[in-house]
Amino acid sequence: MASDANATEERVLAAVEERRRVVNDAIDDYLPMAKPERLYEASRYLLLAGGKRLRPTVSLLAAEALLDVEPMSESYTDFPTLTGDRIDILAAGMSIEVIQSFTLIHDDIMDDDALRRGVPAVHKEYDVDTAILAGDTLYSKAFEILTDTGARPENGLRATRKLATTCTHICEGQALDVDFEGRTEVAPDEYLEMVESKTAVLYGAAAAIPPILLDADDEVVDALHQYAIEAGSAFQIQDDVLDLTVPSERLGKQRGSDLVEDKETLITLHARQQGVDVDTLVDADHPEDLSEAEVEEAVSVLEEAGSIDYARTTAQDLVERSKSRLEVLPENDARSLLADIADYLITRGY
Repeated sequence: MASDANATEERVLAAVEERRRVVNDAIDDYLPMAKPERLYEASRYLLLAGGKRLRPTVSLLAAEALLDVEPMSESYTDFPTLTGDRIDILAAGMSIEVIQSFTLIHDDIMDDDALRRGVPAVHKEYDVDTAILAGDTLYSKAFEILTDTGARPENGLRATRKLATTCTHICEGQALDVDFEGRTEVAPDEYLEMVESKTAVLYGAAAAIPPILLDADDEVVDALHQYAIEAGSAFQIQDDVLDLTVPSERLGKQRGSDLVEDKETLITLHARQQGVDVDTLVDADHPEDLSEAEVEEAVSVLEEAGSIDYARTTAQDLVERSKSRLEVLPENDARSLLADIADYLITRGY
């Protein structure tokens, strides 16, 4: 089983790396430097800092799978549609990645996080005002990029509306997350709704916008959207699991940080329903003194309550449903890679 997971991870990472290079090479084309220079330096800062580019990879693979072309065999800026037109499908992936950077900048401001992708957060490297403007610039630029694909006007309008609606959902999800911090009770279903809005919807847009631009029918668009929504939700749940089950040195941050920060996750919400006093599992008043042994003890309590297994099972169920959505696509290597990505999202870290 472990060898299968390792093989899947290697295949996914190789596919992502190929498309990551394409996206990285295109940053200057789609988001060039302009005046005022400080604003554009700040806007491009996180994009140039790196990232796996999972979302644009999903966009490019969705297009490859739908058109049944060999991976990387077509120019993404001159990609064939189902009606014989040629469009810039790379622009769709870039618009998604630009929105992702916008959300990261504003998230870091709201949480006052110091680091992102191994470098100082934008508001730390520059200042809060510049960071807010950089995020707003990225938000606007994403729509500029998406409206310049060369797609049929009706498809371009529909894709733009999909991205706009997605951004609204992201804000709604963030608002729910903030609201949860001040509530004494949150149901697991409410948490899953928040995760879908805050995290998964951008994956959904990444998968749905290419078939819209390529003139696919509604069944395909809806299926790919739901594929990515379910896989993206599983991705966030896996993050919750990893926070508790992976040593600090591998995580790159304090193990059990969600518990220290009193952050509600699917795990803690389930544990509360089982009668666990989650608030006393670790000493949140002195996080600097938190030891691996204390985290291990807290994890043991959560495991005994069945809460970690509940989260893992929920994520696995979401991935299985996610992969079933891909049956609307032709059987080809790109479709297989999309399925592998869904698996990778819940097996990474082990």
